[in-house]
Amino acid sequence: MTYSVTLDADKCKGCTVCVRQCPTEAIRVRGGRALIIPGRCIDCGRCILDCPHHAKRAVCDPLERMEDFRYTVALPAPSLYGQFRNLDDIAIVLGGLTEMGFDAVYEVARAAEEMSAHALAKRGLSEKAPVISTACPACVRLICQRFPRLIPHLAPEIEPVELAALAARAEAVRKTGLKPNEIGVFFITPCPAKMTSAHSPLGLSEPVLDGAFSMAEIYLKLLPAMKRAAESGAASQTSGLTGVGWAVSGGESTVLRRLRTIAADEIPNVIAVLEAIEDGKLPEVDFVEVSACTQGCVGGCLTVENPYVSKMRVRTLMKSLPDTLATRLRDGEPGTPPVRDLPLKYAPADILDGDMAKAIEKRRVMEALLERLPGLNCSSCGAPSCHALAEDVARGIANESDCVFLMRENMSEGDYLPPPFRRS
Repeated sequence: MTYSVTLDADKCKGCTVCVRQCPTEAIRVRGGRALIIPGRCIDCGRCILDCPHHAKRAVCDPLERMEDFRYTVALPAPSLYGQFRNLDDIAIVLGGLTEMGFDAVYEVARAAEEMSAHALAKRGLSEKAPVISTACPACVRLICQRFPRLIPHLAPEIEPVELAALAARAEAVRKTGLKPNEIGVFFITPCPAKMTSAHSPLGLSEPVLDGAFSMAEIYLKLLPAMKRAAESGAASQTSGLTGVGWAVSGGESTVLRRLRTIAADEIPNVIAVLEAIEDGKLPEVDFVEVSACTQGCVGGCLTVENPYVSKMRVRTLMKSLPDTLATRLRDGEPGTPPVRDLPLKYAPADILDGDMAKAIEKRRVMEALLERLPGLNCSSCGAPSCHALAEDVARGIANESDCVFLMRENMSEGDYLPPPFRRS
């Protein structure tokens, strides 16, 4: 598994802000620098937004990757449309992407709309209820890491961007006559989780994308290109209000009017909903839409606009868009989106040791230390909580003395004083 969120050690001050804010306790501060624990990180990007020193960043593909292919296709996320002030025509954004150098554009909103049409045509959900959306890979990773009993509840279909990638490549092959590997299909991503998913897709045996570009990087180059596109007026949109609505929390479940749905955004809120489902407290819910970012994908850390402003812009734009979903349903039964070809598996991050006997002994060490720790969860030790410090000590990657309270207690007993001053 690869990860997109990384640390710039030269900028890190060891302030523990990221340690306290990470929703999966994936960060520690050791030796005055932050460390990211790969097995716990879900690439939600919370640390990128919160770090006051800009020491966290997302590794995305460079735009030069386009030069590796004879023909390139851009897949703009619906959240891209919410980044521009007074945008009243999606075609200007699409035209701007071709002005930037892409040979073609395929809207992810179009694929999202096809998935909405399929969900609506089913008039119900045959999978284990409640069905949980898989549109957010960070949330899928979270479920695989902490909620194994909910894995069977995850929708079997691939992500909209993956459906868009398959359709875009097939369309480009028909149009150009080129081989599939000569065509580069790139997603314009609002978050690092989808950047990671582009290269290491969850539930797919091989990637269907050739890479992903940061929305923030694309934005600066897209502004002048959009101005040129507005003058030429060459591009045209293919998506409607339903597909664009997937950019915000609640947009995916809007079409499921006959079902009882929940839309949760931000990881702490998502965790609360998942815990309630796992405990059997939400038996009446049919569908759960989850997003790691504030207000949905418009809140991704690779966007440039305030998520609330972006959400307002998306909703304003939707008012002028056609209801192409209704047209799709009227024209005939929508096709069934492809499903994952690999099962999603439980990937626990809290296994103390692969050897059962050693794991039990480490658990004893951990529980004994927890009895002594103050339970303040102050993060002064560089871990997010006393429980996390106890786990780190049991694993051998931290010391009991990292806790300032235990250190002070031991010093008062003379354990840390040099021999001439140590109490007998």
